Amino acid sequence: IPSSPVLKKPGETLSLSCKISGYTVSSHHTHWIRQPAGKSLEWMGYSGLGLGYHAKTFEGRMETTKDNSNSMLTLKLSGLRAEDSAAYYCARETQ
Repeated sequence: IPSSPVLKKPGETLSLSCKISGYTVSSHHTHWIRQPAGKSLEWMGYSGLGLGYHAKTFEGRMETTKDNSNSMLTLKLSGLRAEDSAAYYCARETQ
């Protein structure tokens, strides 16, 4: 579900939720991807089966959590920088 733009200051934390439908959080990996304006897609990491994994670019700043009962995934990105300005997406991994 698209959401409205969020304005954050440098150093703050971004928190985004992803409501899952059509599959269960615990049965598939769900990936986090972002796209800065005018640039290509950037893979951030995934969550879902067992523990998640984050790209080294986001080490120490990115946290993902899952709520199986509510089919919800959450991404938190701390220590925001100007280069974190982007459209953020969640996407299910295909089989």
